Amino acid sequence: MSPQHLAAPVLAASDNEHRTISLVLFALFVALTLWITLWASRQNKTAADYYAGGRAFTPLQNGLAISGDYMSAASFLGIAGLFALSGYDGFLYSIGFLVAWLVALLLVAEMLRNSGRFTMADVLAFRMQQRPVRAAAGISTIVVSIFYLLAQMVGAGALVGLLLDVDGEAAKIWTIVAVGALMIFYVTVGGMKGTTWVQVVKAVMLMTGAVVMTVWVLSKYSFNPSDLLSDAADKSGKGDKFLQPGLKYGATTVWSKLDLLSLGLALVLGTAGLPHILIRFYTVPTSRAARTSVNWAIGIIGVFYLMTLVIGFGAAALVGGKAIAAQDKGGNTAAPQLAQELGGGAGSTGGAIFLAIIAAVAFATILAVVAGLTLASSSSFSHDLFANVFKRGKASERDEVVTARYAAVVIGAVAIVLSIFARGLNVAFLVALAFAIAASANLPTLLFSLFWKRFNTVGAVAGIYGGLVAAVGLVLLSPICWGGKTDTLPKGNVDALFSETTVAPIPLQNPGLISIPIGFLCAYLGTVLSKERTDDKFAELEVRSLTGTGAH
Repeated sequence: MSPQHLAAPVLAASDNEHRTISLVLFALFVALTLWITLWASRQNKTAADYYAGGRAFTPLQNGLAISGDYMSAASFLGIAGLFALSGYDGFLYSIGFLVAWLVALLLVAEMLRNSGRFTMADVLAFRMQQRPVRAAAGISTIVVSIFYLLAQMVGAGALVGLLLDVDGEAAKIWTIVAVGALMIFYVTVGGMKGTTWVQVVKAVMLMTGAVVMTVWVLSKYSFNPSDLLSDAADKSGKGDKFLQPGLKYGATTVWSKLDLLSLGLALVLGTAGLPHILIRFYTVPTSRAARTSVNWAIGIIGVFYLMTLVIGFGAAALVGGKAIAAQDKGGNTAAPQLAQELGGGAGSTGGAIFLAIIAAVAFATILAVVAGLTLASSSSFSHDLFANVFKRGKASERDEVVTARYAAVVIGAVAIVLSIFARGLNVAFLVALAFAIAASANLPTLLFSLFWKRFNTVGAVAGIYGGLVAAVGLVLLSPICWGGKTDTLPKGNVDALFSETTVAPIPLQNPGLISIPIGFLCAYLGTVLSKERTDDKFAELEVRSLTGTGAH
């Protein structure tokens, strides 16, 4: 997920009609979500209501919400752009994101729902010492969420600012502040119920927009995908190579191949450790409902990524690779440009309307994702750090919920401030870091806790902190921060964070290939070097996770 995947559409459509349509659509969406949030706030009476929506959502509703949490603007804009400019190689992201859900379904969803209450740390701390494990899990959750949140916030500010033709740094800053304020309102007032319904609405909007674009594109080729692919290859300027692997990930050096493998590992394994995804399993009444909701999510997400294929190749065929690259070198304008072309082209009323609709959908996508991330991090701070570390388990439910709301305000404010400073930076390292930490720190400890009898407190703490430090350290030493020429970047990285000329000590752009094994290794070594045994508690956890006996 590159930084451009989170960038806003940069389109030459700044006329008054375009801005008016966009403003009206944005205002309608914001009004709808504010009403949902206020309605949900009246339903929040207990901690379970705030953290888990009262565990009252159906599998379909939760499946839609999971999809809404997962299908970010990076999926809609970025993957469509990859298909439009790189052809076949776009499959790496779309397939990677989809396969990742099999890991979540088979290894995590049902057992997590049975074993925990509100957060990932509930499972890790079940048979271990509460304070050190919850502290480590809480810190990891907040770090992953904030970095992911920061990337989304920068994208949100850019999207609104550029689409509405907002010029000047001051205007962009106020745009970021406004988006952040909306995010904080959703979480502090609506809690999980409000956030979930916003995500459901967003998922329906996104799927509807994608279906309309997909059917519209296919209709232009008499619903013959072969004709669409052939035309896309011809218009791409790359011929048959457009339909073969190698355009984007075509380097043949050892480090390039390892970097490709590293990216794939992060995509597939990172999802099952993302905090804002994991807490969604607690919003349904039973483990069976959790499993069913993941099945719904897999179906919805699978169909969505198939549609991004049509949208991306449709943009290559109908808009053209040169026109797309001229607007944005990363291809992120492919879907909006295609919408404009389908509606009648630049300057037409139909083009302006359809462009504004698709941009509003992308805006809704970002708002839903940032709300889910803020809720995950604030819930972890309140439930894990405040209630169980600082208060040693003696905090009341009311104190927890109040603290969670204050935490949401603080975390949201931090995200706003960091987004303002990061608005001109390459934010690829933020997304890479979020997935790398999730796969390196959260997933190893979660799997060992559920499946390894010998696992103990020292192993859990060592695994989380070891994976966390390894992921952060490797990103700081990667070409994302140092842009000199390497095997993976033969022309250098002009968007490097620290230096565009210094060669990166570690040539891997994604640290997963190294940091994920380090996370597992630290968890293993910490366990075997400690004499602590929790066999009885593991037996209890195993029964609960597999049968649901004693589950909340």
